[in-house]
Amino acid sequence: MSYNPYSLEGKTILVTGASSGIGRGAAIECSKMGAKVIITARNEDRLIETLQQMEGEGHEMRVCDLSDNEAIKEMVNSLPELQGVINNAGFTTIQPIPFINEDVFLNIMQVNTMAPVLTLKYLLKKKKLKSGASVVFTSSLAGIGTMSVGNTMYGCSKGAISAFIQGAAKELAAKNIRVNAVCPGLVDSQILASGTITDEQLRKTLELYPLGRSGKPEDVAWAMIYLLSDASSWITGVNLPVDGGRELY
Repeated sequence: MSYNPYSLEGKTILVTGASSGIGRGAAIECSKMGAKVIITARNEDRLIETLQQMEGEGHEMRVCDLSDNEAIKEMVNSLPELQGVINNAGFTTIQPIPFINEDVFLNIMQVNTMAPVLTLKYLLKKKKLKSGASVVFTSSLAGIGTMSVGNTMYGCSKGAISAFIQGAAKELAAKNIRVNAVCPGLVDSQILASGTITDEQLRKTLELYPLGRSGKPEDVAWAMIYLLSDASSWITGVNLPVDGGRELY
């Protein structure tokens, strides 16, 4: 049976933050679904590792530091026409409010909020997105109100994304371009392995997940693929929790 509305055959997809974690998982899974994938991040060696794990042919990579707005613009200029985008790059650090460092806060907002917004801006200005394209942002449960202590800066950066995608969805609907976000809970990724959460904190946190485990990058990637595919052609402006039931608490 050849009919598959979830297929990405014939689509060219840009994935940012593809050197690890959710971004790497998304790039690999999109390649398995038949997409031509263009991956970008600032670490060339890790991008090559991602490229080596992808299936199919014709994939490309772009080294780009998303903390540099001019670099984003140049990266976008080098792209072909796209049918899909995964704006995924991001990071977090734990700092309680009295100890928030302004430089760290600005850096989080640049990478997590400004960079994906400007990427979409430049893609539109350069007419890189075709009618029918789908843009998927990585937000977070923290972006829709499920916060943890010390994670306020990250939640702020992702809350801005969750608000942005709703305005962008309305604005771009006339161009037949859909804009959605996934909102992952705790995922086994570089952020989880960064040491910002202890084993005891992890155990207590997982007690809040009805499905009893943290997510895998591919769990989030499969939700992204749905939003990129024709199967979701009547869905836009949605913040989709991908969280093992965590939001129920």
